[in-house]
Amino acid sequence: MTILHSSGEVADRSALRAALGTFATGVTVVTVGGNSPHGMTANSFTSVSLDPALVLLCVERSAVMHRKLQQTGVFGVSVLVERQEPVARHFADQMRQLGSAEFEGVQWLPGRLTGVPLLKESLAAFECRLWRSYDGGDHGIFVGELVSADWRCDEEALLFSGGRFRRLAPHSDAIAT
Repeated sequence: MTILHSSGEVADRSALRAALGTFATGVTVVTVGGNSPHGMTANSFTSVSLDPALVLLCVERSAVMHRKLQQTGVFGVSVLVERQEPVARHFADQMRQLGSAEFEGVQWLPGRLTGVPLLKESLAAFECRLWRSYDGGDHGIFVGELVSADWRCDEEALLFSGGRFRRLAPHSDAIAT
């Protein structure tokens, strides 16, 4: 199937999206605080550097979060565990009420250094200061410098692949020979 023309122009946008979606990712909720807090489910999150400690996320230009990140300059990232799929779906729902109302019924606490909402019971939680932002076509690329990081390893991460939430299959420590 031809997804791109030889010129690099996208021939089939839905096929390209499906092909890119074959790469499994973790699921996060990105948050900003202030008078009008906001959260957004995102799977375009990755580490960039350990020194300085930098992370990257990509946000569609038309998303509310894109504007909020530019305005606030600080954000949080909560890495979700398997059982937090309902939370991921909540923050992906474009019909939810915005502002403080979108955090009602969601367990969260303010980040200790920035005050951004961080989701309780997440696998990891990061507070970030916006370090740089770049043009990424129809998305903005935001690089954040970590100002705090909390982590626990007692549960499995929620995954996203092929347009669906996924869970790791039960595994055995034994290796077949």
